Amino acid sequence: MSLTHARPSRWAVAAAYAVPLCVLPSAIWRLTGATGSTVGWYLTTLSVLSMALAILTLGLVHQWGQRLPRWLGGRPIPPRAVTRLAISGGLLLVAICAYFLLNQAFHFVDRGWSPAAMQDAVVHERPGWDTLRYYVPLLAWGPLLMAVGLDHRRRALR
Repeated sequence: MSLTHARPSRWAVAAAYAVPLCVLPSAIWRLTGATGSTVGWYLTTLSVLSMALAILTLGLVHQWGQRLPRWLGGRPIPPRAVTRLAISGGLLLVAICAYFLLNQAFHFVDRGWSPAAMQDAVVHERPGWDTLRYYVPLLAWGPLLMAVGLDHRRRALR
């Protein structure tokens, strides 16, 4: 099924463009922390991967997101698969954010789940606003992705 005649909603286009803007602050912050760090490769990979996934959201509102590139065969991408992947990814992001917020409140990771783990727990300082301000926009990524995915579904399954 082709989306060539169905145009995305204005709000969906705005939401799709907002996703990379939500991811950008944390990606830049991690890249600045990657220089001279022993985990620099990890921070760089995480930043590049998160930005690539955020930019893929734009494919839900543009025609280039409807087919694979020629060098990958040029076949159409099944709209149902794209929609399921977008909504599942959005739900996963919401779950990750919920876990992060709960962990900040209750320190699941630092305390561990067993008495033995509690003895070996590493004590970390809670990140302050100077760090969290770069991650707060990520809270919008999951809901925005799900909203754009639902708009894509509406248009694709007409």
